[in-house]
Amino acid sequence: MRSSFVDRVKYCAMQIKQIAAALENFAPLPLQEGYDNAGLQCGLTASECSGALLCLDVTEAVVQEAVDRGYNLIVAHHPLLFRGLKRVSDSTYVERTLRKAIQNDVAIYAAHTNLDNAKGGVNYEIAQHLGLQDVAFLEPIARGEQSAGSGLVGNLPQPMEAMDFLRWLKQEFKVENVHFSRGPQTQVQRIAFCGGAGDFLIDRAKSVGADIFFTGEIGYHYYFGHENEIWLAALGHYQSERYTIDLLQRILKEQFPTLPTAMTTIDTNPIQYL
Repeated sequence: MRSSFVDRVKYCAMQIKQIAAALENFAPLPLQEGYDNAGLQCGLTASECSGALLCLDVTEAVVQEAVDRGYNLIVAHHPLLFRGLKRVSDSTYVERTLRKAIQNDVAIYAAHTNLDNAKGGVNYEIAQHLGLQDVAFLEPIARGEQSAGSGLVGNLPQPMEAMDFLRWLKQEFKVENVHFSRGPQTQVQRIAFCGGAGDFLIDRAKSVGADIFFTGEIGYHYYFGHENEIWLAALGHYQSERYTIDLLQRILKEQFPTLPTAMTTIDTNPIQYL
């Protein structure tokens, strides 16, 4: 539904570049990984923002939803553009989505691994939902003076049976199924995790004494050799990052209380389950 003219003028006018600056103040772009392309994907940042649609992934349907709402900004977690395009046509979903956004004057901004790695970022949002204590970066990284890192480790208030913890994760993250391998102990308390694709942190999780490590994706061969060392669990990439949109909305509402924002109503997970 398109927002009314009255709704769109109730807030103080602000430019898209002010919103981008607020996001980058929370999660500076230098915190992103080398392969990433966080930041502005397309659009004119000097334009006045009529509203921001928040999502994990940008698709043609998400752009259409922004247009229908009268919003000219999409703030996503995953970048639409990871590498350069040689043309903008209609041969791929990326080209079609970018073309649709440009045709409708919709700017796209992505806060990806910089938001993952920032203090208070995506993984902290997960830790808060799980009630973990004594939380610290699993693998601190050097990015100037900014405190940053990949993944987190923390403690449950009380030990839990490992299978009960996995069932709890399944419920909390609304997961269709959990892939896991067993560790040596039946109870877990020290929890290491990373939203998204975090299997590169398994050895680090073991080194800090974690009882279990969970993430969005774990490659098949990564499960081997850890059976008697640590529990491993994969929730699904999309599912493991479902709290990211809540975080984006909170950042924007704290900085721009009157800015119209909405979480997308579209499930962009490309994976289906039987």
